[in-house]
Amino acid sequence: MAARRRGLRAMLGDLAGAVTPLAARDLSAEIADRLRKVPTRVNEYGFEDHGMEIAAVHRAALPCALLYRYYFRVQTQGIERIPRGRVLLISNHAGQLPFDAMMLGTATLLEGRPPRIARGMGEYWIPRLPFVNVAATRSGQMVGTPENCVQLLEAEECVMVFPEGVRGMNKTFGERYKLQRFGTGFVRIALQTGTPIVPVGIVGSEEQQPGLLNLEWLGRLFGMPAFPVTPTFPWLGPLGLLPLPVRYHIHFGEPLRFEGDAGDEDAVIEAKVEEVKAAIAGLLAEGRAARRSVFF
Repeated sequence: MAARRRGLRAMLGDLAGAVTPLAARDLSAEIADRLRKVPTRVNEYGFEDHGMEIAAVHRAALPCALLYRYYFRVQTQGIERIPRGRVLLISNHAGQLPFDAMMLGTATLLEGRPPRIARGMGEYWIPRLPFVNVAATRSGQMVGTPENCVQLLEAEECVMVFPEGVRGMNKTFGERYKLQRFGTGFVRIALQTGTPIVPVGIVGSEEQQPGLLNLEWLGRLFGMPAFPVTPTFPWLGPLGLLPLPVRYHIHFGEPLRFEGDAGDEDAVIEAKVEEVKAAIAGLLAEGRAARRSVFF
């Protein structure tokens, strides 16, 4: 019976390969090659200590890479500034749905030197979604608790954090590129673990799904932190969740290394947070000035 199941899986795999466009097959092979070079330590079965599975990362990375190359046509600048070893990528957040996190993670895998699997720190409500919690863990994403973040950094991983959270992701179009309040936890963690911070400015995500308003009360009814209304959602149903084919520009800044005590007073920590925030604002201004249009 087991042999029959293995044979069926092999047959379905061959069939999928036969009908997959050549560009996707080439991209899948490229992802596999990059994954062999990532510094993440895994066991003989392809799992690392926190539940991430390399095979699951490969499966999740292919649709992300197709969006990266052919839909958002992402351009990066300064990605070589990501240092080896433990690092925090701190970025702006926008766009109603986390395509910006997907594109940032895809950039570190496809273009990082060496390639890195950027471990995302997700919102607390994500594990409550059916099936999503297991898929997110297998593909390397974790709930954004300080404990999880510290453990990953102590394992010399690359962790991406969006300190604006839903405040940034679900802001309206009139607030685009206006950085919202940053949380302070990431600076305390950087100080605790001796981790450099690389500021990241993502240009394009603010226009992918322009927010008209945010019905927070309706979001709470569905157990979500927000319920954005856009020109296409909820009017077109699930199709309204599709982002516009904007062009992404991801700018990586110089690493910031802070000294001090992780238990310092809030005012001391907030001054360091403002330094990171200012660096991201500068990258956003630079990226917006350089692009020709939203779609090109």
